[in-house]
Amino acid sequence: MQIIEVNGSKPVRLGDTPTAAAPGYEDKDAIKKQLKKNIKRMAELQSMLYAQDRYAMLLVFQAMDAAGKDGMIRRVMTGLNPQGTQVFSFKKPSEEEIDHDYLWRPHKCMPERGRIGIFNRSYYEEVLVVRVHNLVEKRRIPSEFVTDDIWHRRFNHIRNFEEYITHNGIVTLKFFLHVGKDEQKSRFISRIDDPAKNWKFSEGDIYERQHWDEYQQCYEEAINETGTEDAPWYVIPSDNKWYARLVVSEIITQRMQKLNLHYPKLPDSQLARLGEYRAQLMKEGENA
Repeated sequence: MQIIEVNGSKPVRLGDTPTAAAPGYEDKDAIKKQLKKNIKRMAELQSMLYAQDRYAMLLVFQAMDAAGKDGMIRRVMTGLNPQGTQVFSFKKPSEEEIDHDYLWRPHKCMPERGRIGIFNRSYYEEVLVVRVHNLVEKRRIPSEFVTDDIWHRRFNHIRNFEEYITHNGIVTLKFFLHVGKDEQKSRFISRIDDPAKNWKFSEGDIYERQHWDEYQQCYEEAINETGTEDAPWYVIPSDNKWYARLVVSEIITQRMQKLNLHYPKLPDSQLARLGEYRAQLMKEGENA
């Protein structure tokens, strides 16, 4: 399995990066079995993450339309305890959100210690769709700050923001689900042809597809400018959903295993009394 990590050491070129499954991963049944194992292991690690109450995790999913973000989140995170998981979708910002700085919305959605936060799209929309469609003025940014270097300044803001949350114990992993243009077309047609999927399709999908090249350029620059050791990007080949889900589950599992998670240990004084508590509970059964 080839994992494409962008952490500042080497830039990625999306046009040269595969969107299909790596060779040797054609056995869907074997992959589904491994995915199931990974999900089970993630659930075990999540339980310790929650109990330890020291770290949090933030999983950011970005992609072109129809790349499989919703299915990825549903299938890969399905075995986790909902009590320790939070999912936020970043759609068109509200008036309240526009009246704040662009990092206000994600900041108030950060996961608490012990929890896994999942962003379905994210603050990166502010250097993607806002850039492609020139929406900065609609964000009410003072004109003196809308200069040619605004995007590089925003990349710097985001790097600093992600460094800040990392140093506060929020482990950040960012996934770009890299789907090919032909595969996107096929998925759109499937949504049109299948009545059960009609609701997933909108006229806006066609409009956004017309900006494919611009989005690819903006994604490439954003990934290269904000991929760091603290908050790396992972470019996930996503033409084959089953393969993409396996890769994402592998990355999350591997990162969680590096956190040295464990269940809290009780003080010796409390441990010494556990036997007494057990005996007391057993005595209740005898007296019943």
